[in-house]
Amino acid sequence: MTTWARLLAEAPDVAAGVRARFEAHQHKTMATLRADGSPRISGTEVEVRDDGVYLAGMPGSRRFDDLRRDPRVAIHSGSDEPRHWSGDAKVSGTAVEITDPQVHAAYRASLDQVPPGPFELFRVDVDEATVVRLSDDREALVVETWRPGRPVLRIRRS
Repeated sequence: MTTWARLLAEAPDVAAGVRARFEAHQHKTMATLRADGSPRISGTEVEVRDDGVYLAGMPGSRRFDDLRRDPRVAIHSGSDEPRHWSGDAKVSGTAVEITDPQVHAAYRASLDQVPPGPFELFRVDVDEATVVRLSDDREALVVETWRPGRPVLRIRRS
């Protein structure tokens, strides 16, 4: 299990970039694997908190059925229109279902707005985090990737 806290400790700049890009747009894109192994892309909302990355949604969602069967997941932040593009971020890892009613109640209480009724909740144990942005001079693309226990890989492409 790789916690968000580990990403914060090992690569605080990457964690800050991921959080900023995930908070810039409400809707993200999530990839899961169907029962036959083919990919499924779903729109989703993601909460990045100090203690982790969370997915929540209506019961009976196919994407959550996918995660129960195969917990591997990848999530991509929303993206700006090209002329206003300020970067994007991706995380991938393993989704862990949270079923504890007390955790559900605390999660619900922490949100500003939440639909009434039951919901499903997953935490993503992050195995990889990537931030893509323009360099400060806007002349090159900068890609920063973190994986647990490794130095951040920084690539600059002009």
